[in-house]
Amino acid sequence: MSDDAGSPARAPLRGEAALVRALGPFQLGASIINIIVGAGIFMLPALLVARMGPAAPLAFVLGAMAIVPIALCFAAVGSRASATGGPYTYVGAGFGPFAGFLTGALMWICNVTSSAGVAAALAGQVAHAFPQLAEPSARALLIAGAYGLLFALNAFGVKLGARMIVGLAALKLTPLFLLATLGLFFVDWTQVSLVPDAMPSWGALGSSLVLVVFAYAGMETALVPSGEVRDPARHVPRATLGAIVVVVLLYIGIQLVCQGTLGAIAVASVAPVADAGGAIWPPARALLLATACVSMLGFLMGNLFASSRLLFALGRDGFLPRAFGVVDARHRVPMLGLLAHAAIATVLAVAGSFETMALISGGAICLVFAAVSVSAWRVQRIGLRGAGAPLVLPGGGLIPAIAVMTMAAILLTLSVQEWLAIALSLTALVIVYAVLAALRGRSARRSAV
Repeated sequence: MSDDAGSPARAPLRGEAALVRALGPFQLGASIINIIVGAGIFMLPALLVARMGPAAPLAFVLGAMAIVPIALCFAAVGSRASATGGPYTYVGAGFGPFAGFLTGALMWICNVTSSAGVAAALAGQVAHAFPQLAEPSARALLIAGAYGLLFALNAFGVKLGARMIVGLAALKLTPLFLLATLGLFFVDWTQVSLVPDAMPSWGALGSSLVLVVFAYAGMETALVPSGEVRDPARHVPRATLGAIVVVVLLYIGIQLVCQGTLGAIAVASVAPVADAGGAIWPPARALLLATACVSMLGFLMGNLFASSRLLFALGRDGFLPRAFGVVDARHRVPMLGLLAHAAIATVLAVAGSFETMALISGGAICLVFAAVSVSAWRVQRIGLRGAGAPLVLPGGGLIPAIAVMTMAAILLTLSVQEWLAIALSLTALVIVYAVLAALRGRSARRSAV
């Protein structure tokens, strides 16, 4: 029997060695930026002005101060634990399989709900231009078609997927950087304040930081395919820290331009980035609306690429059916992981909304960040290392402690409903782990007999 190329059919491959280390620092950095700059920044400027008033840019500045220790922890542990899985691998390396499973499964829930939320937001953006697509059946077909296209692009190999991620990142970042830089010349600085006294309240800052952390989230997803990165000890820290610096500067610039050009009307804007561009140069509004759609597609592409590798890692280690740990022999991609993630996200996107999905993923990602930060301290303390010289965090546990305390402070601002969603998710994950562990134990006893 032969494949399409006429060569002998090849059996599916299993395990880490089946993956191709095709990602360099540029592709990995682009993937991190591509996933972070998703849908949030296109809606956040108006939401932050509503909460913080003229002091809204402070939320991004303080959020950057919160995310930099997290990025350092990710870079440090990622330089020591380079297998595919991202936070699942990082926490498992420090604290064992149960902690790793909880982190990985919780992160996948965050990923699939955030993907569904962005897909729902994308459908809404397209419906503004084509109102007939707002009808439920047409909307469902649009979402399914988008995921079908993204699945096809990811299914034909890691190199094609990486090229598409870089291409989408360039398409969406170019107009955003132009807005964040050239737009500063049009800012009315009386609409902006970077003085802490201008904040309405600490409560307003707390709720704003939850949104900002959600907007900064993404590196944890982009680092899942570490098993496909060349020289991870060197490239993971460089790509992670470089991408975070770029994103922080971009977000602060966009916030300044949006509220500095729109003023008080920014609060009521449903497309503040596009409206700010239109205030500077009217044709820019349509361009930035299109950029929003490209950005959301880029997010969905990177999310699917990385999340399928997370499912692969869980299957590889026996926490999901072993079929998830199989890599297609021809294209070297985890096909079942791609299909499962795309299918589940499609159903959630059709049934839900951006706000509903963000309710589940927003606070939970803070727990993932805290777990990875503690693991960064742990693996450095026990001296875990792979190939190459790892990144060593100065001060021992100081940076991880700062990261954990920051995430704890933000988590205290969550509502009862958000905490309930996280608690129910964690309870379900523990039950799943117990069932899978029991099945593995039963299988082992039968093999012994």
